[in-house]
Amino acid sequence: MRLGNFGLLASVGFGALLFQAGLASNSAFAQTSAALTGTVSSAEEGNMEGVIVSAQKEGSNITVSVVSDDKGNFSFPADRLAPGTYAISIRASGYTLVGPKQATVAAGTAAKADVKLGRVQRRAILPMLSNAEWLNSVPGGDAQKQFMTNCVGCHTVRRILSNPHTPEEYQQVFHRMGTYSPGTVPAHPQKLLPGPRGERPPIAANQMGPASAYLASVTLGNQEGIEYSFKLQPRPTGRATRVIITQYDLPRKETQPHDVIVDRDGQVWYSDFANQFVGVMDPKTGAASDIPIPVLKPEQPKGGLDIEFDAQQQNVWLSMMYQAGIAKVDRKTHQVTTYPFPKEWQSPSTQASMVSPQHSDVDGKVWTNNQENHAHYRLDVATGKYENVGEAIDARGTKIDAYGMPTDQQNNVYLLNFGGTSIGIRDAKTNKVTIYITPTKGSKPRRGRVDSQNRLWFAEYGANGIGMFDPKTAEIKEYPLPSKWGAPYDVVPNKDASEVWTGSMVNDLVDRLDTKTGEYTEYLLPRTNTNIRRVFVQETGPRPVLWVGSNHDASIVKVEPLD
Repeated sequence: MRLGNFGLLASVGFGALLFQAGLASNSAFAQTSAALTGTVSSAEEGNMEGVIVSAQKEGSNITVSVVSDDKGNFSFPADRLAPGTYAISIRASGYTLVGPKQATVAAGTAAKADVKLGRVQRRAILPMLSNAEWLNSVPGGDAQKQFMTNCVGCHTVRRILSNPHTPEEYQQVFHRMGTYSPGTVPAHPQKLLPGPRGERPPIAANQMGPASAYLASVTLGNQEGIEYSFKLQPRPTGRATRVIITQYDLPRKETQPHDVIVDRDGQVWYSDFANQFVGVMDPKTGAASDIPIPVLKPEQPKGGLDIEFDAQQQNVWLSMMYQAGIAKVDRKTHQVTTYPFPKEWQSPSTQASMVSPQHSDVDGKVWTNNQENHAHYRLDVATGKYENVGEAIDARGTKIDAYGMPTDQQNNVYLLNFGGTSIGIRDAKTNKVTIYITPTKGSKPRRGRVDSQNRLWFAEYGANGIGMFDPKTAEIKEYPLPSKWGAPYDVVPNKDASEVWTGSMVNDLVDRLDTKTGEYTEYLLPRTNTNIRRVFVQETGPRPVLWVGSNHDASIVKVEPLD
């Protein structure tokens, strides 16, 4: 198949939602001095706003990134770059860095690096495309492409669309993919054992035929396939350029930092989706260490998912996935206590995906679940005994299967139906379940958090938006994301819920919602195909700081808005 010329996707609407009033240029950063400054330019384009410029010190695992303003200027604050030699890199759709590729920062003076970019030609652009840019570019309607968002949990869309497979071979791939655990990546596959959920196919059986024929017609590996141009996401503009982004590479390259949270002392904790560790990192130095988590079922896939603090932040809790239990880690001593599910409740497919200790101080109970049969369990922390409260069924006999399980201030547990279009809440005292339907069909509620007003904010993965449920009115309000293919996994409000954040598994954007105006700011991340799951907001400084894990890049990302 011949490659067409790649075209820019018009940036209609992207900048229209950004705040405009009273914001200083990002080149100043409200700082008194800079360590490294410069201007981005290209012979092919005059205005080079929105280019991400990154600097990584030689021998360091920390990369700092800033974004060029409407004049193409960029500046790194002096307190972010210590003296030394830095490798320079950029992110700008359709462009590559011509030079300079290195800069030396000295103490007490600002270094200068005027960055020159050049257009990327033909196949050289392929490694630069985000999953969303692949989906925007490939022919067909969005509904026809939607199934590919199920694949980015393990690998990129590029991997799907670069193979010379026939329709029959793609169907074989679909069946094989269903035999791997969710913590699988190409370099570290983990097979599921035979059992009730021994296969998790990425697409329904009746859709495999049409999907495989479609992929064979558009893959770049098929010389007879359809020719198409590449449509690139617009670069950030306005408020979205006023940000500092710091990326911390973790020492174990096989680490999958699925959930990232920050404790009251500023230490960063993360779960490993594919290995038996909980990690903790000092953001001042970038030094990270592993805390081993005991193996409960050696024959099963390894790794944890949900990681949470209890009410006093004394302990860190982890859901242990196919190890069929939850674990408690003492934040100070790093002592680990595991709570296996009772053996008579287990099968080869038992899966503890969620753990909710945030309000365990109310009644001494920690919520968790068995994703295999959608039963909900409560652990009595004092006795170490579990209670099985069963599936969630309301008075009408309607059932809700919960993935996300955030708790409110009374330790009632919300139920987010990732497989459908509803949310529910289970009363901790009466066990009564009440179910509510989202306004948008196929919304696929995934994960979220409860704010100080006891309202639930949650990700609508299938509806590409954020949802808010107010228990006082029993109403759900939805906030559609401005960019396509957001596939938001999780949502977190700040303390007063004036802002709400989410991140994408597909388009490399994190979204900041102003809940008073309904307007979004979208920050583009420096590395292509940043696979975001959990989102966490730290509020110990003058402005909120967003933390996420890059699940397939063995790194942690900090996003600091400058306003």
